[in-house]
Amino acid sequence: MPPPKDVVKIAIQMVGAIPQLIDLQQTKPLASVLKDVCDAWSLPNAERYALQYTDGRQTYITESNRGEIKNGSILRLTTSPDQEAERLYSGIQSNNSDVKTDSLKKLASLSQDVTFAQEFINRNGLKQIFYIVEEGNDTGEMLAHTLKAFMELMEHDFVSWETLSAAFIKKIVTYVNMNTVDASVQQLSLSILENMVPTSRPLFDLVKKEVTLDRLLTHLQVTNAQLQLKAMALLIALLLAATEAERQDMMEYLKEKNIRQFIHKNIIHSSEPLGDEMAHYLYVLQSVSLNLYECRMRTSMDPYSQEQRELLQSLRQTAFESESEAPASNFSTERRRSLCAKEFRKLGFVNNSNPAEDLRRAPPGLLALDNMVYFSRHTPNVYSRFVLENSSREDKHECPFARSSIQLTLILCEILHVGEPCSETAQAFYPMFFGQDHFFEELFCICIQLVNKTWKEMRATQEDFDKVLQVVREQITRTLSLKPTSLELFKTRVNALNYSEILKLRQTERLHQEETLAVPVLELRERLKPELLELIRQQRLLHLCEGTLFRKISSRRRQDKLWYCRLSPNHKVLHYGDVEEGVHSPPIESLPEKIPVADMKMLLVGKECPHTKEKSSGKQNKDVLELAFSIVYDMEEYCLNFVAPTRYEFCLWTDGLNVLLGKEMTSERTQTDLDVLLSMELKLRLLDLENISIPDTPPPVPKPPSNLNFCYDFSHAEQ
Repeated sequence: MPPPKDVVKIAIQMVGAIPQLIDLQQTKPLASVLKDVCDAWSLPNAERYALQYTDGRQTYITESNRGEIKNGSILRLTTSPDQEAERLYSGIQSNNSDVKTDSLKKLASLSQDVTFAQEFINRNGLKQIFYIVEEGNDTGEMLAHTLKAFMELMEHDFVSWETLSAAFIKKIVTYVNMNTVDASVQQLSLSILENMVPTSRPLFDLVKKEVTLDRLLTHLQVTNAQLQLKAMALLIALLLAATEAERQDMMEYLKEKNIRQFIHKNIIHSSEPLGDEMAHYLYVLQSVSLNLYECRMRTSMDPYSQEQRELLQSLRQTAFESESEAPASNFSTERRRSLCAKEFRKLGFVNNSNPAEDLRRAPPGLLALDNMVYFSRHTPNVYSRFVLENSSREDKHECPFARSSIQLTLILCEILHVGEPCSETAQAFYPMFFGQDHFFEELFCICIQLVNKTWKEMRATQEDFDKVLQVVREQITRTLSLKPTSLELFKTRVNALNYSEILKLRQTERLHQEETLAVPVLELRERLKPELLELIRQQRLLHLCEGTLFRKISSRRRQDKLWYCRLSPNHKVLHYGDVEEGVHSPPIESLPEKIPVADMKMLLVGKECPHTKEKSSGKQNKDVLELAFSIVYDMEEYCLNFVAPTRYEFCLWTDGLNVLLGKEMTSERTQTDLDVLLSMELKLRLLDLENISIPDTPPPVPKPPSNLNFCYDFSHAEQ
């Protein structure tokens, strides 16, 4: 007979004693359980003891988390959190430096536990930590343990960052600005400041004033990858918390200091592989930089603005200066206006009498005008050739420069997500962005020439304008997906991807679809599906057995903490637990937590997950919602919450968990994989039928012959 659900079999250890094996009744008060355990070892004062996990983060057992104890768990009898907090509170005030250092080291470790952290903070422990930092002169191991303990205690959100004293903050700033400080102290100091910046405007102003951009750039140039990462994290936090005007000033200053070239050379192309955190920060820096164009993109042209009118006129003058400059002064006002209208029509404006009207649409607004002016001033010969070449063609075959530029600017804004908020998890940055000043404008210059080239290849007319720009969009997106490392490489590749290549790619994709539409082929597809779906199921389970590294994300900031989850080879147990940075595939024995597959009840995704509902009061992040899923398990319906690192991992994990639950695989990746496998299998099956048309209906079965005399009777031959 199976044991009751509210009873778990566990082992309890204590140093110097024989372990106890007990049946823990979950309905029995924890104080009574501790009393029984202490009595068995003849220990007085049971209230001074507590139970604690022996592995993982060694969390204390409380009434609120005791339901997470599983059968077979190994616990340890240890000093209760309040006693330990009292002991360490005294220890960190000791005059003996060894005792003080050991106490701070233990404090940094235990502060990860929420129960202990609450007890220590209730004893005014943070005040003592402030005193050690403010009054101490140590810059080595003791200070590192102190700052680590402070970070862990603040992680629980019991105390607001705004309560920090000015003296404490200035001391932290001093550690960042000093040259002769231990690297671990500087890393922790940068992390503390990074956490402070988003919490309030006064703290942002203080950090921005005390830690200069020059100092952060100095930290970025060190060889210590972790210090480099923390400096980048603080820089990004400052940029995100700044106002629009402050952000623009900061980006201008960073541009003067050639930060892009430095990042391109020393971070992106360094000998060390780029980590997920740094990739995310580079994505944010790219996004913040591109979003500086948002204001111009959303601003329509003002026909009464003298500056904007002069920019517009400069386009005409650069293209037709030699033709119109000399005789223009001899013409009447009406004649001059007519000549200007004719030249604006040659430039490709739809409303040639009042070209400002073409730029009233926002987006792309004034950004399109800026791009056209940049193109005309930085490559005047190419610009003049573009305009004059098209103005000499037949009217219906000319490529309209202005109209194309306006539409191309809009396409580039959509592809590069200009004006969109930064994602909390994305890591998709373009390496070539950091290798080029005026990236957006230079990219436009390459792509507007591509428009003209593609227009000629397609022999397009005005009616084909949308088709040409659609092809250009495809050329740009396909080339960007290859992640070229420089604009020169982008230019080479995008020009190689001409219209005929696009047609071949489209035809190949179309053939992949069309060849599967014949009725016999559709029937064959249906017969192959079950076998291939089983193959996909096995692949998903194999991926779960290999496991995945997940990152813990809070509503306040990206976390450095990682945890790993994998399925046992017999597909019966999910193992998971915290791991250190740099561990990519920990052995299954090192993962302390377990969930039997038999206890799993259901899978939740997106907004249904409890860890996304908890943050519903704040701004929901679309990317996190798309990557979130939870496993509901046990009778008490506990949840194990995940945020997948990528959409690919999300699909594989949700599919694998659905297979374990006996349900259909529902992710979009399943359909994609099935289509690929079906396509490959069908190609192999139909290889001998190449260039043979397959009839929609099978050929008729012929009538049986009138007699079977043509058959030879072998029985006579044997006789």
